[in-house]
Amino acid sequence: MDLFAGCGGMTRGFVDTGRYAPVFAVEMDRDAAATYRRNFGDHVFEGRIEDVPAWPRVDVVIGGPPCQGFSTLNRAGIGLERRALWRSYLIALRESGARAFVMENVPQLLRSAEYREFHARARSYGFLIVDGVLLAADYGVPQSRKRAFVIGLLGGVPSLPGPTHQDPKTDGPLAPWRDFRWATHNPTPLSLRPNGQAWHVGRNPTEVSLRRYRTIPGQGEGRFELAERAPEITPPCWLNKPTGTTDVFGRLWWDRPSSTIRTEFIKPEKGRYLHPSEDRPITVREGARCMSFPDDFVFPESQSMTSVARQIGNAVPCLLAARIGEHLARTLDAVSRDRAPAARAA
Repeated sequence: MDLFAGCGGMTRGFVDTGRYAPVFAVEMDRDAAATYRRNFGDHVFEGRIEDVPAWPRVDVVIGGPPCQGFSTLNRAGIGLERRALWRSYLIALRESGARAFVMENVPQLLRSAEYREFHARARSYGFLIVDGVLLAADYGVPQSRKRAFVIGLLGGVPSLPGPTHQDPKTDGPLAPWRDFRWATHNPTPLSLRPNGQAWHVGRNPTEVSLRRYRTIPGQGEGRFELAERAPEITPPCWLNKPTGTTDVFGRLWWDRPSSTIRTEFIKPEKGRYLHPSEDRPITVREGARCMSFPDDFVFPESQSMTSVARQIGNAVPCLLAARIGEHLARTLDAVSRDRAPAARAA
């Protein structure tokens, strides 16, 4: 069961392990619910989690409450009233009879009073809990995204999965991180010029925006180089703030994982989202590839580019979810094996 399911990135990762079948989901955003329904079936409750009339029996609950209320980027305080949705998560957990749960959120969650109370309440239900911050690149995702994960388990000791990939600059036995070049070439190469197919499409920039892109051609460059070379086309807010966020209007590197794919990654003014070599922001499909969405995951063409980008940025990377799902399945198998001798003895 996937709570706050979004478009289903976490569900897709768990399904791809071959060990899980989705039976219920909750999502209040209409477009995200439609995307989930298109990919997994008509078992999604489209509405507020507080309004779910009854909970099905499941083995595992996944999903994370909306993260805006915990994010350091949320200076306007948007979504603070939704920080208490962990209580509904606990209700679903208790009434579904789940043996395990996986919760995802921004790292700031782990330092919040809400999480301390959630942790205490889940422990009172019998769950042992492990938490930590995972870097998506360490699990085969071509993106330097850090998120908090909380895993709870009944009848056994939970643990976080070990990494499968590592920084290529370090010594070790693991495969090197996958980079932006890998994302755009697997499973098949994407054209450098967007062709409009399967969401390989981006915004139509203004002439001023094109001039700005051309002024910062180097990989890793951004707004500071723009201000130095062409102050006349640099937004005044950037000229008046010579310090602070460094990735705004930045170019990605071919040979590094992408920066964190957020909900407005199609807008280069929101982060390091310029293509490494082309004078354009990355496309929706390139962003989806950086989130490890497989190309056969359907984002309905009837939806807006803004909506689809938001769904992608809000998702859990599918490959990371799959690594967690595989690890959890092995843990649940071990718990079942440990219980079996006791049951036979009784």
